[in-house]
This record gives sequence, structure tokens and C-alpha cells, in this order.
Amino acid sequence: MKLIMLLMLSLFYLTASASPSVDIGVYYYPGWDQPNDPWQKIKPFKDREPLLGWYKEGSAENTKIQIDWMHQYGINFVIYDWYWDNIHGVNRTHAIDSFSRLKDTHDIKFTLLWANHTGTPSSLKQFDDIVQYWIDHYFRAPGYKKIDGKPVVFIFSSELLERDARNFGSNANELLERARDRAIQEGLPGIYFVGSIKAGDRFSQEILPLQNYDALSAYNYQLNAAEKLSERRPSASYKELSDGYEQAWNSALSTSKLPYLIPVTSGWDKTPWGGSESPNHDNSSSTPEQFRLHLESAKSLITSEPKKTLSTVVICCWNEYGEGSYIEPTKKYKFQYLEQIKNTFKTSDSSENPSH
Repeated sequence: MKLIMLLMLSLFYLTASASPSVDIGVYYYPGWDQPNDPWQKIKPFKDREPLLGWYKEGSAENTKIQIDWMHQYGINFVIYDWYWDNIHGVNRTHAIDSFSRLKDTHDIKFTLLWANHTGTPSSLKQFDDIVQYWIDHYFRAPGYKKIDGKPVVFIFSSELLERDARNFGSNANELLERARDRAIQEGLPGIYFVGSIKAGDRFSQEILPLQNYDALSAYNYQLNAAEKLSERRPSASYKELSDGYEQAWNSALSTSKLPYLIPVTSGWDKTPWGGSESPNHDNSSSTPEQFRLHLESAKSLITSEPKKTLSTVVICCWNEYGEGSYIEPTKKYKFQYLEQIKNTFKTSDSSENPSH
């Protein structure tokens, strides 16, 4: 009897102390297949050259290599930045289209970050058209990411969505409910909306949850940590930036009743795109070792709050070379950033050797 009790206590201890299985997502910026060759602005920064070279985005070969790498290092869903503007309508879908054509994605899921900083929606009809496009082109795909059985959509700026909706006599809550109703009419169980928030912002903490989002997260944060949230300023080092992230995490978890998917970043240096408004902010790049410490902080929070965080971490970004936020293998760092992800979260191993 005593032996049985000891075995049961041991089993309980092992179960309680085990880290939760972490869902690891990464934002993907589809900006490298435009007529004006955006690589031209990156090429002077030799340390940012991808291991694949200055590749043509959306090719079947390159997409397969990228997805293979994600699989080998434990990333299990991709959040494609998704654009619709008032001139071209939907655009920059070459990367997500290429992913959709792959025969084997290793069960990696995909979803959308609606990059709603293009002045859209500018009308109720346009919003309906956007939602219908999602339904027709993505939501029914076997590999589309779902939470609670519902297709997931990240909103880049919940604040802009509210502002733009009010310009045509609506509001964000009405639009979200309208989109969910449309999905239900099409035979889907609804839509799971993840809204972006800022630490300490009243809109984020008090108003945003009332707009009926299902969960919260962020694309990125820019500020350092400070005793008072009102005293924060743009970071001037990666240490300041990662400390600012931790303050934002704690603020979100302590002030919102909604789940909060933990955002992390590999760094910030917008010099190729013309630089940040505060030049010192562009000193916020990381090393792989600094990135590991940042990931460990996120993991610790997820371990302590698995339900509130949905045991999910979202990385900015796979390939935002213009903003200095990238973990895709480069000729300088090779696979070091991906290795930090795999080692930190102890993701399942693969016998495949990384190659391109």
C-alpha cells in the first residue's frame, strides 16, 4: 500500500512539474516579391542576407524549405500578414498561396494577421467583402489554424479597426459580430478574433475586451520598462526592449480577463526602411543568446499561466528584415535563432538535417 502511494505521489509530481506543450507561432511578412525589388534596401546590410540568398518569395522550392525548417525547429503555425487596400483590394498573397499549394506542410497550420493599417475597411460593404474572401479562400482549408473549433484571425490594430469603423457609422464590436454571423451562415462555427493590445493603454485594458475579442496578443512592442507605464520610451537596447515586453505581458495578464497569447521578438532595427523616429531605438537588435533569455522568460510565464496564455507564444518575426525582426536562417547566424526556440521549448526532434 505504501509503495502504491509513493508511485501515485511520484506520478502526480511529474505531471504537475512538467512544462506544458507550447504552441509556437511566427509572423510572416510577405514583402519580398514586389515589382520594385524591396531587397535593394536590405542588400547593403550584409548581415541580414538570408541563408537562401535574396530569394524570390512564393516559389514552391523556397516555401518548402522554409516550412521544413519551421518543422525541424518546432514552429507549428504561421501567421501570414494579410493585406487589403482601397486601390488594389487583396494583395501580397504570394507567400500564403504558395504555402497552400504544398503537398506536405508537416501539419504546420496557417492563419492570418489582418494588417489593417491601410485605411481599410472604408465601408461596411468592403468589410463584408474582406470577410467573404477569408471564408472562400482560407477558413475551410484543412491546415487552417483553429481555436475552439473556430478559424483564427489576428487583428494588427484593434484601435485602428475601431477608428475606421466609426468613420462609416459602425464600431469594432458590430464588425466582429457581423463577421462571425457571416461565417456561421456559411456553415462555420464562427471566427476566433485575436486583438492587439498595448501595455497600460486604457483602450486596450477596458474598452478592447468589451469589443468582444476572443483573445489578446500583439504584433510587436516598442517601449522599455519603467516604474510608471506613462514614463516608458522607445527602447535603446534589446535588453530594454525585452524588459518592456515583460512589463507588457504582466500588464495584460493582470488587467484583462481574456486569454493572452504571449508575443516575443527577435529585435528591432528599422534602419533599412529609413530608421525609427527615435534613432536610438534602432539599437534594439538581439544576439541569439539574448533571444534565448527572452524566450525563457516567456516560457516561465506560460508555465505559470497555461490557461490564461493558451500555452501559446507568437514570435515576431520570420522575415521582417526591414525592421530587424527575423529568425529565418541568415548567412551570419545560420540556424542559431531557430536552435534557441527548439532548445528552450524542448520541441520534438527531427532526424532531418537542415539544408537548402
